[in-house]
Order: sequence, then C-alpha cells, then structure tokens
Amino acid sequence: MTAQLPAYWRNVITVLGGALGAQALPLLAAPLITRLCTPADVGAFSVWLGVVAVAAIGATLRLEAAMILDHERAAQRTCFSVVAYSASIIAVLLTAGAALARLGGAPVAAQLSWPALLTLGLATWMTAYMQTTLAYATSHNAFGKAARARVWSAASIAAAQVGLLALGIGGVALVAGQLVGLAVGLLAAVLLLAPPQAWPGWLPDSAQRAYLRRHDKFWRFSLPSNLLNVIVGQLPLLMIGARHGALAAGLFALTQRVLGAPIALLAASVLEVFKRQSVHDFQTQGNCRDAYRYTFKALALLGIGPSLVLLLFSPPLFAFAFGENWRAAGELAQILAPLYFLNFIASPLSYVFFVAGRQKTDLVWQVALFAMTLSVFLAPGTLRQSVLWYAIGYSLLYLVYLHMSYQCAQNRMVAA
Repeated sequence: MTAQLPAYWRNVITVLGGALGAQALPLLAAPLITRLCTPADVGAFSVWLGVVAVAAIGATLRLEAAMILDHERAAQRTCFSVVAYSASIIAVLLTAGAALARLGGAPVAAQLSWPALLTLGLATWMTAYMQTTLAYATSHNAFGKAARARVWSAASIAAAQVGLLALGIGGVALVAGQLVGLAVGLLAAVLLLAPPQAWPGWLPDSAQRAYLRRHDKFWRFSLPSNLLNVIVGQLPLLMIGARHGALAAGLFALTQRVLGAPIALLAASVLEVFKRQSVHDFQTQGNCRDAYRYTFKALALLGIGPSLVLLLFSPPLFAFAFGENWRAAGELAQILAPLYFLNFIASPLSYVFFVAGRQKTDLVWQVALFAMTLSVFLAPGTLRQSVLWYAIGYSLLYLVYLHMSYQCAQNRMVAA
C-alpha cells in the first residue's frame, strides 16, 4: 500500500513514523516529570532550554538551511566546518558570560544552578551540530536515518530525566537528562549518517569565507529573523517569570510544551519533506504552488482535531494528565489553542521564504512580531489578560504571514 503512494507522501510517512517514536516517550514521561518536580523546577529548566535554543540558532548562522540547496560534498564539508567554528565560539562565550552574570548577581542567572549555567555552552554546541547533521540528512533524502537519530535522542532525554528525578536529585535532573539525550542523539546521527567531518581551524580559511559570502542571505537575514522568532517564543516565559513568579512561568512552560507537541511531531515531519519538494519544484517549474497547496490542506486537516479538543477540554485534561496543580496551565492552553493551530500550519510553510529568496520579508515580519510580544507583556494586566492579547496579536500576524508565504510560493514577489 505504502509503495503506491507518491514519493512526497512516502517521505512524510517515513519522517512522521520517526517523529512518533521521538515524541512517544517524552509525552509518556511528562505526567511522571510533573509529579516528580515542582512548577518552579520546570520553569527554571525551561529558561535554561530557551537560552540554549536561542544560542543554537546563532551558532549555526542558519547555514544548515543552505545545505538543502547546496548538495556538493565539498560545499557541505565546508558548511560543517563553518558551523563547528561558530558553535565553538558561541559555546565558550556563552559559558563565560553565564558565569560572570551569576557572579555579578544578575537576577536571571541567579534563578539557575551552577551546573545549569556551566553547561549552557555544551548544550548549545551539541544542539547546533545536531541541527546541521539533520539538515545534511534532509539534503540526501535520508529521512529514515534522521528519524532514528531523533528517536534515540528523545528516548534518552525522557529516560534520563525520569530516572534522575526518581533518584531525588531535584530540578538539575532535567538539565542533566537533556544533556544525556543530546549526546546520545548526536552520536547516533553521526554513526547513521556519516556526515562530512571537517576541523574548523583557528581562523576561517578561504573556503569558509567564500562559503559565507555565497550564502550571505542566510546569516544576514535568516539568522536575525530566526533569532527573533526563537526569542519571541521564549520572551513570554521570561517576562511571565519576571512579573508573576516562577510558579506562573512553570505553568506557562507546560502549556507551551503540550501545545507545541503536535508542531514538533507532525508539522516538523511535514517540513522536512516540504523543504526538499519546494526546492525541487522551484528549480524545475519556477514556483512551488502545488506543493504549498497540498501541504497547507494536509496540515489544516491534521491540526483541526487536536486544536478543538484543547480549546474545549484543556483544564480537565491537564488536571487528569499532570495533576490538579496544573489545571491552571490547561486554562492558558484554551486561550492559546487557536494560535497554535495557525502556528501548526504556518511553521512548515515558512521555508518557502528561503526558497524564494525572501528572507528579508521574513525578517520584517519577525520584527513586527517581536514588537507586538514585547508591548503586550510590558502592558499592565493579569496573566490571563496578557496571554489573551498575545494570542490575538500573534494570530493576526500569522494570517498576514500565510498570505505572504503563498505569494512567495507562486513566485509573485520580487526576491529580496
């Protein structure tokens, strides 16, 4: 039956199968984790993970996205060496900066333990290199091997976090488990995919400098755009923690994790295949309108059911799954459900901005999103009021984003 499907959907099923395996254990582990630690522990870990996510984007310079377009072995080896170089610098600077911030009494750094602070750089380096290795897999249609690497990573994170929490070592178990899973996943990816190995060197050589010039749009426009996107994703958590305390931050963090699961599971799986298909269609037809349309329809059909369930039944579901202490997180999930439905659709389709050379347009939109988020959470109001206005503003911007991305798919916008 599967062999009769078009190649696009066979690849989607392959990636989705791996994503199901990668998400199954974390989803099963979440109710155990919420009962073995406090919302404050979850909030502190989420801040740590948010810093790693932001730093990892900067560490790659977004050049892993260029690998989908540049298939030559020598060029991909150069890409790995550039990422290894930038990631190493970011890791050292981040670790040193975190230590100095803690010694200087910075409030945000004071909320994290010393083990968490001193491993920020290591986690950033491993995350950046893992992202690059998975992009290499996508460029060679190695979806099955990439899926297995993700499964190893996710399963190791879940098992390590639950096991360490059961030993009673406290919130630091969440950080330690994440590091264990990253290491296992990266090792599995390297063994399965055998990506090009390249020493970064002490200074960028001529090949690395030429690669940076050839793909300058990725670090000039895509990098700041994606940094803003990740920062916006973490900004509500940080500002909620600052204004309403660690308990509120923990509740919001669980809400983000649960609502983000379908995006990580289904939308990210579709994205891996849409990347390849959209590039192929643009190179052969001059547009990727058809791929965009059936990807949009598939995402809408996949996302509408879970979104309606969360919109109608989130509070009792959260209380049942995670404990009565987390019912308030379900109330936040009700408010955010429509926004995450739009996010579920728009996230995979955003890659069309890269294919069409419209990174600058994407950057302008990210700046508007950042300004909206900052203004909403700086305005006076209760937690529910802030989250409601955030959901409304973000949803309206997503409608604009989808319109622009469809124009790009039809190749109706002049390249930036």
